[in-house]
Amino acid sequence: MTILTQDQTKRICDRVLSLSKADECIVTIGGKRNGNIRFARNAVSTAGLIDDTAITVRVAFGKRQGTATINEFDDKSLEKVVRRAEDLARLAPENPEFMPAVARSPFKTSNTFVQKTADIDPEIRAQAAAYSIEACRKKGLVAAGFLTDSTSFETIANSNGVFGHQALTSLDFTCTIRTEDGRGSGWVKRSARDLARFDPREAADVAIEKALRSVDAKALEPGRYTVILEPAATSDLLNYMMNGFDARRADEGRSFLSKAGGKNRLGDKLFDQQVNIWADPWNPDVPVLPWDDTMLPRERQDLIKDGRIAALDYSLFWAKQKGVRPVGSPGNIIMGGTNKSTAELIANTKKGVLVTRTWYIRMVDPQSVLLTGLTRDGTFYIENGKIKHPIKNFRFNESPVTMLNNIEEIGTPVVLGGDEGPNPMVIPAMKVRDFNFTSLSDAV
Repeated sequence: MTILTQDQTKRICDRVLSLSKADECIVTIGGKRNGNIRFARNAVSTAGLIDDTAITVRVAFGKRQGTATINEFDDKSLEKVVRRAEDLARLAPENPEFMPAVARSPFKTSNTFVQKTADIDPEIRAQAAAYSIEACRKKGLVAAGFLTDSTSFETIANSNGVFGHQALTSLDFTCTIRTEDGRGSGWVKRSARDLARFDPREAADVAIEKALRSVDAKALEPGRYTVILEPAATSDLLNYMMNGFDARRADEGRSFLSKAGGKNRLGDKLFDQQVNIWADPWNPDVPVLPWDDTMLPRERQDLIKDGRIAALDYSLFWAKQKGVRPVGSPGNIIMGGTNKSTAELIANTKKGVLVTRTWYIRMVDPQSVLLTGLTRDGTFYIENGKIKHPIKNFRFNESPVTMLNNIEEIGTPVVLGGDEGPNPMVIPAMKVRDFNFTSLSDAV
């Protein structure tokens, strides 16, 4: 796939807008090339390259909207997609919550593209997989993993003069390593915008160490324990909580941030003083597009400041209802930390549990964000500042809201996530008291 330039997409957008007879027209052009390699049982199983480019046109006549998509860009196809969107709009019922296209506003470019990542080829992917496979063969272990890299672009335009274009790159790698008898398992996840910041040897070594150390796990009675959560173990839990920052859900009583009488908890202190979470589209570790899905410019904004709820996410419609200035929805989640390593958090723990991964997480109660899930791929008992032995995995019932109120220490943040799946995150390891393990699990 050819990554279209700004000049190329500008010409396409201008052509589409000139063809439209609707009251307003919104254009989005997106293209992505995803390369991947998958390995299992110490051998590559699949590898491939998927690419596509498409244009989406959304028009409105009054409050009637229609949307159409096509992946051809000649003049005939562009007129076809515009007419299709207009036909659908004329047939559609009025949307009572219709909001007109946003006004023109400048976008401050974020550094989302790295050429070295865009240049990843099959040889680089194969070599990354080979590091894990060869190391496991030498140690009598079994590796399985998935590496995916993405090069993409997004262009936006509307009939109010909005225009934006930006290219992006990302890389995500996960690897599970097990002993041949299946009694030990280790897992690792690495994400990067820049290939130069990804070391497949380091990643494989981490998973290998966990696999070897997790053999002969001993059962520990379920209960409440001081827990050290590695960043990967925390990120999925926090994602569930951050979904509750939608202002409408909070105002309508459908969130942990709801209050009686149709109010929300903006400004309330819900977490430990150490908790600071913000969004920043220009963060050098996890830069994201400077606009959101509605074409609103993003801003750096505090979401939790010194344990207090500092901001909620307002849609265009809900911002108008509440008289609030709308801001682009966060594209990343960044949690502040310290320079303490996970090893230092362990050294400061008299008795506790090290959790390296949480898995199969499900919501139990949206009002309190109570979650249930499992630990796996390396869970260890800590005594007198050292890892004493591996332990069998647990099922837990815990809320990240409670968890962030029970923080004792915070470690060094690391990058997790990318263009695929949830928003990219920068999350630290953390030491939390009274984490609730409810039962043992047979998961490895």
